[in-house]
Amino acid sequence: MRLRTVLATATAALAAATCLSAAGTATADADTGTNSSAAHACSPSVSIDRFSDALDKTTYDGTFVGNFSALAVDKDGSLAALEDRSSLFDLDAKTLAPKRVVPLADENGAALDSEGLVIDRDGTRLITSETEPSIRRYSADGKILDRLPVPSSLLVTPAGRATTNQTFEGLTLLPGGRTLLASMEYAISGDSTGIVRFQTWNRTKGDHWRLGAQYAYRTDEAILGVPEVQALPDGRLLVLERGFTSGVGNTVRLFLADPRHATDTSGIENLTGQAGVRLIRKTLLTDIATCPSLGATAKQPQPNPLLDNIEGMVVTGHDKDRFKVLLVSDDNQNAAQTTRFYYLTVKPGH
Repeated sequence: MRLRTVLATATAALAAATCLSAAGTATADADTGTNSSAAHACSPSVSIDRFSDALDKTTYDGTFVGNFSALAVDKDGSLAALEDRSSLFDLDAKTLAPKRVVPLADENGAALDSEGLVIDRDGTRLITSETEPSIRRYSADGKILDRLPVPSSLLVTPAGRATTNQTFEGLTLLPGGRTLLASMEYAISGDSTGIVRFQTWNRTKGDHWRLGAQYAYRTDEAILGVPEVQALPDGRLLVLERGFTSGVGNTVRLFLADPRHATDTSGIENLTGQAGVRLIRKTLLTDIATCPSLGATAKQPQPNPLLDNIEGMVVTGHDKDRFKVLLVSDDNQNAAQTTRFYYLTVKPGH
């Protein structure tokens, strides 16, 4: 989501954007210079290994590199980075150097407000747009293959009860690959503020999808929305909550959530905290503001200079109960913001 409260883009900064080639990518990793895990701890469950500003205000093949809203690991191990202005980048997993960019569009050739990304088992890309909202299946070269059904209540008003730019932000495949889950960013009209709907789809023959169960998740504060979700192997979810306050900066928190015993809310018209509706259970893993800054700098006020408009998340690997998680911020093509990648180690516990 392009936050409306950020400063206007500075033309001079964009004109000065550096051209980045896959052959000569420079990394801007920062480290404290110590191997002590305590020096990198954000909380007992999360530590930050490093960060990289290597792609900030760069271009590739004539396309601005930034506005990143989602990440995914491709079948060849490379990173796919979705830009919310209708481009999908392939990045080198080690250097972040762009290797390819694919333009995206809707059925009429119009640009998307693309927010969520999943790479399916056959290599097709499932991509959300929060304009309608929608989820489309694309081939690796950007051709539309299919479009998933969306409940009428989750459509943007006047067709439904959602607010423009507050719809499908997060997207993930649950374990086994048979269920797809998308998170709304904010509540729809008629639901209590802070209660966000998570919609699922079930895979059918031919890799098509039909509507499945729906669940309700409550954010910590009204100002916070849900920009991303990622499934863990046991069916639990990593959930990002994010907000922005002018003059203060970003709030970004990482939660562990469990939808497995939540109520199916697809048949409940209004979610108002009523008895008998079991929300998705959640536990705070960390507030990113508590992480060591590792020498990061911010271009606008932030509670921690490490922070920016974090919007994308992907699990890149795991060993037993330790998960490697990569976050990325959406710089909104704005001189006052930074495209930053965050390398975390997460121990969610049992």
